[in-house]
Amino acid sequence: MKHWLLSVAALALPFATPVEARQPTDKAPAAQSPTAKTPATGMVSAADPRAAAAGVEILRAGGSATDAAIATMLALNVVEPQSSGIGGGSYWVRHDARTQRTDSIDAREIAPMAATPDWFYDPDGRPLSHSEAVPGGRSVGVPGALRGMALAHAQGGNLPWARLFQPAIRLAREGFQLTPRLQTALTRYGGHVDAATRARLTGPDGQVLPLGSTIRNPEQAALLERIARLGPDYFYVGPQAQKLVATVNTAQRNPSKMTTGDLASYAAKPRTPLCATYRGYKVCSMAPSSGGGSTMLSILKLLERFDMGKLGKDSPIAWHLFAEASRLAYADRDMYLGDPDYVRVPLKGLFNPAYIASRSALISPDRTMASVSPGTPPGAPARVRAPVSEVPGTTDLVTVDAAGNVAEVTTTVEGSFGSGLSVDGTMLNNELTDFDIVPVKDGDLVANRVEGGKRPRSSMSPTIVYGPDGQVRLAIGAAGGSTIIAQIAKAIIGVIDWKLSAQDAIAQGLLFAPYKVATVEKGTALEALVPGLQALGETVTVAPLGLKANAIERVDGRWVGAADPRSEGVAIDVTGRTTVIQRVGDKPGRPPE
Repeated sequence: MKHWLLSVAALALPFATPVEARQPTDKAPAAQSPTAKTPATGMVSAADPRAAAAGVEILRAGGSATDAAIATMLALNVVEPQSSGIGGGSYWVRHDARTQRTDSIDAREIAPMAATPDWFYDPDGRPLSHSEAVPGGRSVGVPGALRGMALAHAQGGNLPWARLFQPAIRLAREGFQLTPRLQTALTRYGGHVDAATRARLTGPDGQVLPLGSTIRNPEQAALLERIARLGPDYFYVGPQAQKLVATVNTAQRNPSKMTTGDLASYAAKPRTPLCATYRGYKVCSMAPSSGGGSTMLSILKLLERFDMGKLGKDSPIAWHLFAEASRLAYADRDMYLGDPDYVRVPLKGLFNPAYIASRSALISPDRTMASVSPGTPPGAPARVRAPVSEVPGTTDLVTVDAAGNVAEVTTTVEGSFGSGLSVDGTMLNNELTDFDIVPVKDGDLVANRVEGGKRPRSSMSPTIVYGPDGQVRLAIGAAGGSTIIAQIAKAIIGVIDWKLSAQDAIAQGLLFAPYKVATVEKGTALEALVPGLQALGETVTVAPLGLKANAIERVDGRWVGAADPRSEGVAIDVTGRTTVIQRVGDKPGRPPE
């Protein structure tokens, strides 16, 4: 890993100062006092109002932004089991108001040490399709979310560990109401879940319950109580770890070869965040193992030479430029991004000013590129490109405390209900299908191939944007598989170039173009731009996109929350005031999970 850390530090762009990780102590650090420059309030934005309320409860009790983020994640574990939980993983990007530093945590799942490049091949040597690989034990990566929470709490927690679990335990034990989002996920995408999960979430006959039905999960409540009392090691060592390993190794479909040693040795990793400037703003996001932050920042840098503000949000040319920059950035992502502990990631070369300029020069305002290939950044190893295989999934949350500390977390079990397997009421991820199933293409190894102990590439891109004054301007993240990258790039352009509020920037439609065909989000104002895009040579289709984003922005010295109108999400401040969200009506197609 050292070679990568050195390359980040050496980048010519104004990257974040490496974080001096605070050492875990038995006593949590004292809460920071608000400064004159910091809004004297706290806020949570999350994909479910019950989870946001859990975070606000912790803020009111004196918790830090980190404490509130953990409580929110745990509550999402209960009420959004299709999207995230301690059976999955996460990425954190945080702002420390006292030191003015940005740090990040990589709590991504890892492949068992027994995993080999042919992990998803059948006995006849045939690679499984993505849909064949998802159900069962083989797709389950060693969960990282809980270790990430523990590391974050050791560094920036105020309240005791056990206190953070109380809202989630109440929700699981006392019950919560079935919402349209969870009902839709069960109906459309719950066919692979195990019998224990269906018994908890459906009626006695296995049918999906009516909206508003109360769902209780006493097994999960008991598990969370044990982890709260005994600490995160309870999940990773001993009988609980043995139960998880037995579940994935004896699965009826695609049994795994995970060991208790795989769980016991898992560690969340502090990472130096990846930051670059965009029109005088510093944008900090997640570095590899995620491929999201790098790709999102590449889109911004490729567009920086164009006057996106003058073109405006209703310009076909502006969205054509966005599509072209996306294609170039995604091409490099597919080619070069992977776990930096296993493959050489040429980050310095990807952000070399001359390389960015050469790639941006391929973009024309009046025509579409005939074809797009990855570039050859300085220091790039010989590689081949493998296509994106992620599916819409995941959830995101943002917390701000009274001191101005910010936590932006994206967390996931990958697809809806992950692998379909569960342990004590908690879903287990299918994160290993984020690896490229076929490890060799055109005779060369792909960067994101399966290897034992490796983290699969992700699009998750928790991001904090700093204004020219050095203060936090925006914290934002998203869910939706490979659309995450484009969602966040679009929102940042919306806020910086088009002077939109974070709420309006999130709500705005998306043009998603990782490859030749660009998808215009159905039911949005962008549909009117299709003829103009086609006149520029764009091949366009109109379809629903699985989008879901959350944000908190700083406007005139106060925090303002935002949540995606496509979702059930909200932003709530410590006074109980909820951001008013103009909801988008239900549309056909895949919902953002």
